[in-house]
Amino acid sequence: MRHKPRSSQNGHRAKPNSLGEDQLRTHIATDAARIMAEEGVRDFHTAKRKAAARLGLPETKNLPGNDEVDAALQEYLRLFHGGHLNQSVRRLRELAAEAMRFLSKFDPRLVGPVLSGTVTSATEIEIHLTADTPEEIGFWLQEHSIPYEQADRRLRFGGDRQETFPAYRFTADNVPIELCIFDRREARESPLSPVDGKPMKRANLREVENLMTEEAEP
Repeated sequence: MRHKPRSSQNGHRAKPNSLGEDQLRTHIATDAARIMAEEGVRDFHTAKRKAAARLGLPETKNLPGNDEVDAALQEYLRLFHGGHLNQSVRRLRELAAEAMRFLSKFDPRLVGPVLSGTVTSATEIEIHLTADTPEEIGFWLQEHSIPYEQADRRLRFGGDRQETFPAYRFTADNVPIELCIFDRREARESPLSPVDGKPMKRANLREVENLMTEEAEP
């Protein structure tokens, strides 16, 4: 049977190394959420390792799942950024919709935090595109005089399969936008979400516009 951590005689909270495993996971998840919200860290694993180190704990033990950190992040944003969270989500979704209209010939799908609504000041807009070749996207951006950088995006699929996809990155209204490119065969299978390991939710332009309409309703 697990016992609740005892408080010291002066009323201070018990030190992290005196807590049970579940409580340690909660401590790490909460601090990782704060790091993601306030310090611009986007990667769950990096945030968890930083949180563990600051709590004086091993960086490879008692780490919470990404879903636990995401839940803590949602709660943190609600408590400390609730006043402008909806406004931030609205702005990013509007920018995403504008980019998707511009890229409509490539069957754009919004994914990630902008779709889920769990956004911070460091959140990027993530869009999946379908093209016969990645170069089509580069030519399209060049034709419209949009400066970009090329990158790679590593994604997980079922059966612990991992694949690397070409990506293009550019900035619109000071917000980074990443375009991950799939060919027509690859686009049929949704990658797994880094949050819960389930097939990633992807929204087309109409679905994004419907989300914004629902948000605007009283």
